[in-house]
Amino acid sequence: MLCIVPTPIGNLQDITLRALDALKTADFIFCEDTRQTSKLAAQYALKAKLIRYNEHSEISLSRCVALLKEGRNCALVCDAGTPCISDPGWKLVKEARANDIEVVVLPGPSALTCALSGAGVGGGAFSFIGFPPKKQGKIVKILSAAFALEKPIVVYESPYRVVKFIEIIKENFDKDIRVTVARELTKTFEEWISGTAGEILENLKNRKKILGEFVIVLNHLSEEKNETESEDF
Repeated sequence: MLCIVPTPIGNLQDITLRALDALKTADFIFCEDTRQTSKLAAQYALKAKLIRYNEHSEISLSRCVALLKEGRNCALVCDAGTPCISDPGWKLVKEARANDIEVVVLPGPSALTCALSGAGVGGGAFSFIGFPPKKQGKIVKILSAAFALEKPIVVYESPYRVVKFIEIIKENFDKDIRVTVARELTKTFEEWISGTAGEILENLKNRKKILGEFVIVLNHLSEEKNETESEDF
């Protein structure tokens, strides 16, 4: 059996009881990075063997599938949040299902849903971009298509590229787009910044150093329209 186990995105207390049970009863835990998962293992006295799962390695994938075929009880985790959501895992799940191996998916922490809940946008539906491409032209193309759906957009970004991403928003899209930036969600230095792209840029550029992981919510609809659409359901 393969169990997809979400892990905390920052605060280790956010793990669920079912997730702990799955990890404690697993024979093996497939990890994005064993060094990161070992912190969780130490916190909760997990005894299962940690095995590095590299989505880009056929050898790594084959090794994990072989253990599943042996009937081993295996759990899949990523460094933080839910596997397969902008994190490794989908190839392993695909192979498991192709080989009639039972796949159990647990609900749990996700930076995506956490940011959406705190951004104050409505309408229910949204577009999730994940980590945007590096080239400006591709970013503009993807965002233009997403904005055409007239729903909030959620993007993951690193501290090294977040300023450039906000600059692209400012230069290429409506000035009245509301931008909400969530940094270091659930961690000690969690921070939320909201405003226009220009206001966000001014805030970030005034910092000596930009640290942490970012989730960005973009909303080009008025709050009145969002509220109306939400009431239609």
